[in-house]
Amino acid sequence: MPPMTQDLMPGFTPFDVETAPGIRIHGVRAGDGPPVLLLHGHPQTHVTWCEVAPRLVAAGHSVVAADLRGYGDSARPEGGENHVAYSKREMAADQVAVMRALGHDRFAVVGHDRGGRVAHRMALDHPDAVRRIAVLDIAPTATMYARTDRQFATRYFWWFFLIQPAPLPERLIEADPEFYLRHHLAGQSRTPGLPREDLVQEYLRCYRQPGAVHAICEDYRAAATIDLEHDAADADRRIEAPLLALWGAKGVVGELYDVLATWREKATDVRGRALPCGHALQEERPEETAEALIGFLREDPLTSP
Repeated sequence: MPPMTQDLMPGFTPFDVETAPGIRIHGVRAGDGPPVLLLHGHPQTHVTWCEVAPRLVAAGHSVVAADLRGYGDSARPEGGENHVAYSKREMAADQVAVMRALGHDRFAVVGHDRGGRVAHRMALDHPDAVRRIAVLDIAPTATMYARTDRQFATRYFWWFFLIQPAPLPERLIEADPEFYLRHHLAGQSRTPGLPREDLVQEYLRCYRQPGAVHAICEDYRAAATIDLEHDAADADRRIEAPLLALWGAKGVVGELYDVLATWREKATDVRGRALPCGHALQEERPEETAEALIGFLREDPLTSP
């Protein structure tokens, strides 16, 4: 574990799990009790949970925070035909394999941003593994693409920029990755002074790794191609696990969508609310985010501490 990561996640033990040939997933774990998997978004890594994860541990949970494939210190494979290696199906299978390797066959999953999209696919593909699911500041991918208008395309421009054929977005971002990263992070937060500079430096360390920007682009290319194919095939299916949706009242998703309504189109048991912040709830409102998650997890008598 890099020294800065140790400073950001004290008390957590690092791990590396091989989930498939050549695919290694990095993360940290701590605590005992009902298991919870935390998945980050773009451009973050698992350390985005540095203020939420300890609160979940203190509440009596075994907490795993992992880097998605292509992000942080996890593997960055080639995307392959139709960007299949970065399909949310493959990314979800990674994380289920991680949890099984750590001794957790059934668990709750919490996903922010891209991690929420992985969690959505995980709940459909692995219903026996996912007891409860929480998604932070997203509406379903297919819904957002289907309802795209000028306002959404302007405010979420990277959904359309990063999917352009390689190497156009890669070359442009890699010309000045720090400028792009800071611009993106500044646009996510609605809380002055956030994200913290130590988090920015950790995200930048990972962004600068060889192949990192390409992997991120492949994630978004998959979302606009093979993920939509998988979503279309499952259009009539619903997530059966209880689902909590949290979103930032000052963010794009909260301003443009009826978030609960979009998830009630995809799941049978949905509840949630807005928090007074922007996109990065776990960094802008960590205490409130943790409280909401802990309350949701305690609703399950088989997984509550």
